[in-house]
Amino acid sequence: MNILNNFVKFAENYYYSKQKKLSNSYLNHDTVIINRLRNGDKQALTELYNEFWQLLFVSSYNVIKDKELCEDIIQDIFMNIWNNREKLEINISLKGYLYACARYQVFNQFKKNKNKVHVEFLDDLDKRFQHSTPETQMMHEELVQQISSIIETLPEKCQLVYKLSRDEQLSHKEIAARLDISTKTVENHITKALQVIRLSMGSTASMAMVLWLSKNIFK
Repeated sequence: MNILNNFVKFAENYYYSKQKKLSNSYLNHDTVIINRLRNGDKQALTELYNEFWQLLFVSSYNVIKDKELCEDIIQDIFMNIWNNREKLEINISLKGYLYACARYQVFNQFKKNKNKVHVEFLDDLDKRFQHSTPETQMMHEELVQQISSIIETLPEKCQLVYKLSRDEQLSHKEIAARLDISTKTVENHITKALQVIRLSMGSTASMAMVLWLSKNIFK
């Protein structure tokens, strides 16, 4: 039994070691691309576009079913990166960041046309985007892991308040009553958590996008 347990631990450690190396490799690659973009290298944008546009398009089209609108969404994402290249600061993986942007923009399109969309369709939107392809499922899991890691760096009380808001969907008043703190303190903790997530994601991420992701990405 001990031999089996030792083997399982070895296998787990080996797996996570390989995953960490792969993650570091991707992050190094991302750093090079971001630095090239900051320096105005159009070829870097082309490489980034060629690597991810089809995956993002398929994921978006699976939900929206509008070819031209999906093309506009994907183009806007990459143009936003290029237009903000000089101050570009993306601190999670580029893959996770692009996935988050596409998912948020798809949600925005439904929000603009909410009168034409059934509530149950909106409720199912996130799952259908997430499970569009095996690749988007992996991108989703990677983004969840990255944001979870960011949250783990917060002070203990800030983490607790944020998780009660996100996981248990408690109101500020309910959190304040449970923890015996003021609602203002609750607001401060949540604001701090969202600011840290935004800074960790990068300067091009809007607070609206971060707020939406914090409520929807862990479903």
